[in-house]
Parts: sequence; C-alpha cells; structure tokens
Amino acid sequence: MTVYKMPPVKALFVLAVAFLLLLFNGGSRFTIGLTLKPMADDLVWSRTTLSLTVTVFMVVSAVVLPVIGRLADRYNPKLILIFALLVSSASIALMGLIQTPFQAILLYGVIFALSNAGTSVAPIGVLISRWFPNRLGLANSIAISGMGVGQLVIILLLTAQLDVIGWRGAFILLAGLGFVLVVPLMFLGVPPTLQQQTDQGVSRGVDDSRGGVSTAVCTRVFWILIVIYAVCGGQDFFVATHVVAFASDQGLTSSMAGNLFAVMGLFGLFGVLATGFLTDRYGPVLPTLVCFAVRIVVFTLVMLMPTPTTIILFALCYGITFWITAPLTVVFVQQYFGRADLGVLSGIIIMTHQAAGGAGAYLGGAVYDAFGDYHHVFVWMVVLSVVAFWFTWQLRRKETIEAL
Repeated sequence: MTVYKMPPVKALFVLAVAFLLLLFNGGSRFTIGLTLKPMADDLVWSRTTLSLTVTVFMVVSAVVLPVIGRLADRYNPKLILIFALLVSSASIALMGLIQTPFQAILLYGVIFALSNAGTSVAPIGVLISRWFPNRLGLANSIAISGMGVGQLVIILLLTAQLDVIGWRGAFILLAGLGFVLVVPLMFLGVPPTLQQQTDQGVSRGVDDSRGGVSTAVCTRVFWILIVIYAVCGGQDFFVATHVVAFASDQGLTSSMAGNLFAVMGLFGLFGVLATGFLTDRYGPVLPTLVCFAVRIVVFTLVMLMPTPTTIILFALCYGITFWITAPLTVVFVQQYFGRADLGVLSGIIIMTHQAAGGAGAYLGGAVYDAFGDYHHVFVWMVVLSVVAFWFTWQLRRKETIEAL
C-alpha cells in the first residue's frame, strides 16, 4: 500500500500560511476588546450593548463551526479559507463606518462571525492534520501560535495608532491586512485526500473510523470535553472582551492597558508552543490540567486584590493559558474518536467553546452595568476553573486505568 510522503517545503509553506491566517483571525477577533471603551464613549453605547455584539458573534460563529468542519473534512480547505478571508476583511472594513447597534450586530455579530469561522482553528486544524499526521500536536501549536502573535502584533500596532486613527481607522487598517493575506492563500497546495490519510493510518495500525459522529456524541469522554471547552471559552472571551476596560477602571492608562492585552498574546505564544511539545510527549490531558490550575490561582488573586500590580500579574499569567486548549482540540478528537470525522467533531467542541465565550463576554458587560465592577464575575471564574480542573482529571484517570 502506498504511503503518502509530503515534500517538506510544501508542508512548511502550508504551516506558514496557517500561522498567518490565525494571526489575522486572532488579531481581528480581539480588536473589539481594545476598542470597547472608545466605541462606547464615542457612540454613547453601554458596555452591555457592545458585549451583546460580541455575544452574537460568538453564537453565530459557534453554530456554523460544525458545518465548516464537515466541509473541511470533505473538500479542499483552500477554497473555504479564501472565500472566508475575503468576506471577513470586507465586514471588518465596514465596521469602521457603523452608526447604530444594529449595524454592529449585523456586520460584526453575523457576517464577520460566519466568515471568521471559516478561517478558525476548526478548518485549519483539519488542514494541518493532513500535512503533519505524525507531529500533530507540535504543528498545530505552531499554527495556533499565530493567534497569540496576532494578539501581540496587531493589538500593539492598533494601540500605538488608536489615538491618531481612532477606533474606526483601526478596523479599516485591520481589513487591509486581511486582503493582503489572500495572496499567499492563492498558492496553497492541495493537501492529501481523506482516503490517503486513512491509508496512512491503516499502514500504522491506526483506526481512523470509530463509529462516526453519532457514536462519539454518546460517549462520556465527549461530554467531558464539552464541559471543559465550555468553561475555557467563557473565561477566554470574558477576559478578552473586558480585561482592557477592567485594567483602565483600576487606574491603568488606556495605552498601558492596551499594551498589556497585547503582551498577553506574547505570553500566550510561549504557552501554546510549550503545549505542543508536552502534548506530543505526554498527551493532551497534562497541559489542560496545568491550564486550569493556573487559572484557579490567578482568578482568585485578582478577585481578592484587584490592584494595578495584581492585574498585570493576572494578565500575564492568564496569557500563558490563553491558547493552551486550542491546539488540543484536534488532538483530543483524534485520540478518542479517530480522524474520519475530525473536522465535524472538532467543530462541535469549538462551537461549544465559542457559544460559551459569547455568554462570558455578555455576562461581563451585564454584571458591570448592574454592579459597577467585575467582582461577581471573578468569583464565578474561580468556581468554573475548579470544575474544569476536576473534569480534566477524570480524563487523566481514564488514561491511567486504560494503561494498567
């Protein structure tokens, strides 16, 4: 049986393009966190209104992710990525012209959400799995580190220019970057087909079909993953949407708060790359346990002592955990359910992450408008971190029992 061998140059080019796409994806998603306060002040909107826009974005992008995953399983992801990037860039550009909440919800919450899902971890994770089947953890971590770099570079760039170009100019500048990235996408090679990957798996004695989607969603492991990713998503997008505003409320200048958010991306880069090495050596459970252990500590710290110093420490430590679970999605799915339905199952799990993220973003705005601070949200974040740690430990116990 013929084993497909990938030319190294083509594989590295695919990895580089995936990195750049997720750089744009991460930077464009989190720009709303940087612009939250100036938009609210300029348009005279409440933070709840803008948080609702983020919530709609998260829910819409979440609902469409399994569909995107299914398309990526069945067709060449290149076409999906090009179309999605063009629509994403156009909708971001139009965000610079909005005047009403309806326009923000339509452009950012719906159109940008649909297209952003097309350049997200789900289709790119499938793409990476086809080109790097033997080093999936590390390759996926390198690609997803682009989201951390995007958060660092794009947010730093926009923070430096925000006082000059304003929040409207920030969206238009970001859209220009998206249109430029279409060029390398045009030269993306055709990945191995699903059948070729299945042949590889069979040659190594790997079962790539373990009962399909209907069987997977009836397992205990699947629902444990759903809980873990729901908690992670709620926390991530609460922090991403509100940390700049929270830091400003506690006395940090707007530029310092924006730069702090950007540096979170740098620390996230370290975290996600370390995750790749740990995953290929020890599996995905260990880095997930580390992720929630760190979050228990830092959420408790900022809940009890919300000072500028602890906020900086919180942001940097949380940043390390920010991208840890992202590259692990396809690793968890492949490990427990095989490769045949990798895209759709990963899409369902990421859908949960996104939907819960929308709830977390909205909850932050609603609690702030009701109480004038974020204290009650931080209490819940500590509780949820403990819950997620416990569920992750159940996966660890399952692996230990199976190894005996």
